[in-house]
Amino acid sequence: MLSGPGEGGCSTITIEKLAFGGSGIGRLNGKVCFVPFTAPGDQARVEITSEKKSYSEGIVLECLAPSSARVAPPCAVFGDCGGCSWQHIRYSAQLEAKQQIFYEMLSRVAGVEPQVVHPILPAPNPFGYRSRVQFKLRSAAGSLKIGFYRRGSHYVIDLPGTCQIARDEINTICKELRHVLTDFPEPAKLPQIDAAAGEAGGLMLLFHYIGDHREETVEWLKKSIPGCTGVTGVFLQSGRKSSMLRVWGEGRVSYGVPGPAEGECSGMELFFRCGGFSQVNYDQNRQMIRTVLEWGDLKGNERLLDLYCGNGNFTLSLSRCCGEIIGLEEYGDSVADAEYNARINGTRNARFTAMDTESGIHGLIDAGERFDMVLLDPPRTGAREAVHLIPDLGPEKIIYISCDPSTLARDLSILYGKGYRVAASRAIDMFPQTYHIESVTLLKKL
Repeated sequence: MLSGPGEGGCSTITIEKLAFGGSGIGRLNGKVCFVPFTAPGDQARVEITSEKKSYSEGIVLECLAPSSARVAPPCAVFGDCGGCSWQHIRYSAQLEAKQQIFYEMLSRVAGVEPQVVHPILPAPNPFGYRSRVQFKLRSAAGSLKIGFYRRGSHYVIDLPGTCQIARDEINTICKELRHVLTDFPEPAKLPQIDAAAGEAGGLMLLFHYIGDHREETVEWLKKSIPGCTGVTGVFLQSGRKSSMLRVWGEGRVSYGVPGPAEGECSGMELFFRCGGFSQVNYDQNRQMIRTVLEWGDLKGNERLLDLYCGNGNFTLSLSRCCGEIIGLEEYGDSVADAEYNARINGTRNARFTAMDTESGIHGLIDAGERFDMVLLDPPRTGAREAVHLIPDLGPEKIIYISCDPSTLARDLSILYGKGYRVAASRAIDMFPQTYHIESVTLLKKL
């Protein structure tokens, strides 16, 4: 959406590049100006909505000279829906922007040299890739909206039939839920439905319920949802994740990961349960694991530590080319999934512990444990405390998986002070049509 209300003066601006966060960047009166839903090369008339000491923010009133990077967004609610920020930019230009943002962040904050930053790995499918979705619901005046929040608000934007970045199974169930939920007696008490699709079939639905009739809701779900296309498991949550209840069906879905050799026979099938974490883009997850296997360059007898290991997403592929690997994960259900995945794939050299990362590392240090390589895949907030401790485990290599280049750069600067240097780093486009950047970084001890 290229227009909207605001206060302040109007100016003409040329957009120079894109920022992490999604906005285009230009300059007005010597200051940086951030303008959402613009593209590099746009000339636009903007209204300034916010003036800060070192920057300003604006909205587009009119695109005077559109950039050659612009394309027509395929989604009818793009610009209103907060899910995507770059559907109006051709995919090659999105990749160029992410490569630039990634390198500039690592260079400016951590001093990473340009020759170690590899080209970004593009997604084979820039649309229709997302396997997990959280649908927001709002019932008012007898109508039900199912979609996502408007950017910067809790107002639900109703989906126009399909979500362009979701897998087909997700869109199919969304359409069916619109019909099925017309019979639900308390639509205002369902604020969210989570859908998770397995790669080879299977679909789990988690209904978030905030009403007082939990038992009646369970019975309604048992009666109404199992007939929906592809659904293999139904769950209900009332409050914290610990309140989650299996209503019907299977509790896990699966996806494939590669082994150290090429070919289908080298891969494995991994499962995760409702409420557990998995990467939303299965194709790009495999590319990321292949990069880890290549850069790890393991000889078969090494001892490895996998921090924030989840369901064993990296652990089990690495287990096939090392002597021993230990996984630490705070969420107990994910550890149960990791142990299940190890068992069904015949893995005997992997051990998993349910423990928060910092406590786990302290325990390993106190026990005098040493590792040849440490891999970590922390949440978006990064691993500031963990990276202070990891060098005390003596690894020659550290592989850092990140979904936020700013916290990655911060943590790399800490490891630089501990005697490590980046040997290779690569962005992976896990989330096309958005500004989010996944990456793999290899550090080696000096």
